[in-house]
Amino acid sequence: MHRTVLRRFPAGGPRGSWPAEEFAHARRAEGCPAEVVMDLDADAFLVVVAQGAPAEAAAL
Repeated sequence: MHRTVLRRFPAGGPRGSWPAEEFAHARRAEGCPAEVVMDLDADAFLVVVAQGAPAEAAAL
């Protein structure tokens, strides 16, 4: 499965994954099927959408 990264959040941030979860929640409220995944190599939380998601997702 191919995914597009909408935004990255450092895992070492003081609030952990919360900023990523809040961003993904806001995108879902707009109709974009965003989800949060962990990139262990980069030590970051990624907000991603599956390839083929609505075109608006790529513009965010």
